[in-house]
Amino acid sequence: MTLVSRLAALGADGERAVLFTVVEGVGTGGKVLVVEDGETVGEGVPEAALAQFDELVRGGRNRLLELDGARVFAEWYGPPPRLLVYGAVDTAEALCRSAKLLGWTAIVADARATFLTPERMPSADRLIAEWPEEAIDEVAPDHQTAFVVLTHDDKFDEPALIAALATEAFYIGALGSRRNQERRRGRLLEAGVSEAQLARIVGPCGLDIGADTQEETALSILAEILAVRAHRSGGPLRDAKQRIHVEVS
Repeated sequence: MTLVSRLAALGADGERAVLFTVVEGVGTGGKVLVVEDGETVGEGVPEAALAQFDELVRGGRNRLLELDGARVFAEWYGPPPRLLVYGAVDTAEALCRSAKLLGWTAIVADARATFLTPERMPSADRLIAEWPEEAIDEVAPDHQTAFVVLTHDDKFDEPALIAALATEAFYIGALGSRRNQERRRGRLLEAGVSEAQLARIVGPCGLDIGADTQEETALSILAEILAVRAHRSGGPLRDAKQRIHVEVS
């Protein structure tokens, strides 16, 4: 199979891959496609670039790699990132609506089927009426999945967070006041969650933008999710030291 035909087949199979192209220096024009399952197609790309595949495929972003004697453009391919929200509250619909504008797949889960309806969650791509552990097991969050719990109820929040911590979700957020976060932290420690695991939970989730309404809260949370995914601080661009768009490494 040629590189072009293999690249075209990625979308049909929902696979993730990185296309490496030497754009300057030794070997200019060389191309190698690396698929997440380990398959490679093409030639002419320095091993130093290919060795960064794991980091690049998890980052979900295009990158320009500066190597000794060459510059290599790493182009990311894959299905849209996913947002999994547990808790069919008003903020969940606002989150889904905003996520859809980004081209993401939005999923809402809740054991309370009365609240989990297409009429209340019209922007969700998928509704899952299950308890937290079952819902998270069904979705199987990976390194391109963000998870947010919104229920404000221990019987949902705690198992949801514990289950999410057992996955590769790149973002795990929990809504709630600082007092509730501290109380939840104590309960999770008692449940056997380690300090290292707790460090993965972002709570209260969202950036400090003065959010008040559900829509503003959704914007705050999604902005933080995007910043985490891009390994950015989420601060003002005027203070940023990195390039605004294509990241060079």
